[in-house]
Amino acid sequence: MEPLMTIEVLKKYYPVLGGVLRRRIADVKAVDNVTFDIYKGECFGVVGESGCGKTTLAKTIIRLLSPSAGHIFYKIPTELAEAIKVLEKDSPKSRSLKYLLREYDQAYVTGARLRKMRRHMQIVYQDPTTSLDPRMLVKDIVAEPLVSQGLQSGAGAMERVLETLQMVGMGDKHLYRYPHEFSGGQRQRIAVARAIITRPEFIVLDEPTSSVDVSVRAQLLNMFQDLQKNLGLTYMFISHDLSVVECISHRVAVMYLGKIVEQARTEELYKNPLHPYAQALFSSIPIPDPTRRRERAPLSGEPPSPVNPPAGCRFHPRCSLAMDVCKRQEPPLIDVGKEHYVACFAVTK
Repeated sequence: MEPLMTIEVLKKYYPVLGGVLRRRIADVKAVDNVTFDIYKGECFGVVGESGCGKTTLAKTIIRLLSPSAGHIFYKIPTELAEAIKVLEKDSPKSRSLKYLLREYDQAYVTGARLRKMRRHMQIVYQDPTTSLDPRMLVKDIVAEPLVSQGLQSGAGAMERVLETLQMVGMGDKHLYRYPHEFSGGQRQRIAVARAIITRPEFIVLDEPTSSVDVSVRAQLLNMFQDLQKNLGLTYMFISHDLSVVECISHRVAVMYLGKIVEQARTEELYKNPLHPYAQALFSSIPIPDPTRRRERAPLSGEPPSPVNPPAGCRFHPRCSLAMDVCKRQEPPLIDVGKEHYVACFAVTK
């Protein structure tokens, strides 16, 4: 199966300025050498503690942020992506490589082509209170992507807005209201309607259920699954709630300090996490039984600064299985079978 999105050695660094002349003295390595595929029609989950780079990764993929390095391939054959990698290795300054990157690598897209690409990739933010303009009516909020992309306007746009609102469980009685007149769950439905109005193929869901209560959360998850089935959507789902990720995702990647340390199919990862950080993360999931206690994996200390991450494996200062090699070499993400990838010398050796 051909991937919809192929991310290759993606980096996003933020400069740290210092001195009288405000020169660049260091970098915040928010996303560092991340590689993975997202297949059409799946929900790809991303988990990890706050500050590990999940949202930065998602925003870079859909080009709300420009990458510092790496590739973002969208709907291109695997053979073409491989040809680009070969040219990068053998002829890094060739005209053929520059042409292929300009044509097929979303990391190099700018101007009108980038604007056109945005209709195919959308995002739903964590808090609809801040992502919806409080001065705009719902009809204008939802129609804005259509108008800005030049897809529809006037009566045609209004018809499309109403049709889209009905898909998310709302109707014509909501068209002439402002965001503050709705509950948190309804505001998030409006944000989802705005995201799907251009009929995109790929949507980033950045903790879309964290600002609502449990009952509304279940309704939103059911809505996401229905929309995915009816519209053929592909999701990247970011969340701190590991139970929610388990419910909706087909595959899950675990991030730590800007890197993916483990990736596998959801059932396999939740049943048998291999990386010490993933084990600690999943052992924190509460058990809905007050008479039982979950045995937690040992985890000490605080995450290092992304400005000056440790040499070798970034998790080794907090890892109970750390060896000498972990302090010197960075472990690669290795396939250990069953579409299960892990970056840990203690596990793969």
